[in-house]
Amino acid sequence: MRVLIIEDDKVLATSISQLLNDHKIPSDVSNDGLEGLEYARSNSYDVIILDVMLPRMNGREIIKTLRLEQINTPTLFLSAKDTIDDKVLGLNLGADDYLSKPFNVTELVARIQALGRRKNEILPDELQVGDLILNKNTHVLSSNNLEVELGAKEYLICELLMTNPQQLFSKESIIQKVWGFDSEVDDNNVETYISFIRKKIAFLKSNVSIKTIRKSGYHLVVNND
Repeated sequence: MRVLIIEDDKVLATSISQLLNDHKIPSDVSNDGLEGLEYARSNSYDVIILDVMLPRMNGREIIKTLRLEQINTPTLFLSAKDTIDDKVLGLNLGADDYLSKPFNVTELVARIQALGRRKNEILPDELQVGDLILNKNTHVLSSNNLEVELGAKEYLICELLMTNPQQLFSKESIIQKVWGFDSEVDDNNVETYISFIRKKIAFLKSNVSIKTIRKSGYHLVVNND
């Protein structure tokens, strides 16, 4: 599970991030509404913790935008506004839960874990593009009665490409989604892992390949010849 925290109170955001870390839940933090929206658009999080009052774009605008863009990451509104009308408005805009400040830290963690389980419950166990199948439980890639096991980063890259087979992913976006926004990983790491995955796909004799678009990125192609 990975959590995105969009909260303009830096002390509170850091405290929540440390709390999640204590429970072995990694997280990214944004203190700005527009920046937080871009993080959320990466669709690489299991849960979003979203403050209502934020600079440049408030939490209600963020959740409305995400839902219009069909990004349905489970989202918990965190707000000092605790009236019934505020809660109903947040839930009607697409939030999955609402917790008022101040809050109990044990309750916050429990709600985040519940939202994370909810996302996992609705995800299919397998992804398929062409004749290439990725098992999301075992991290095994298979085709033509052959199979190979993927390493952790190989799996995350494959999952990203196979979830969005028509989408072009730049090296920068792959780094952000797989290693995280604060990572010091460079383009060479992406090229290395793409090479590893290509060799495994070739071993499987799949009709799917990873195509490189010069200076743009990578996407999957199904070869029907």
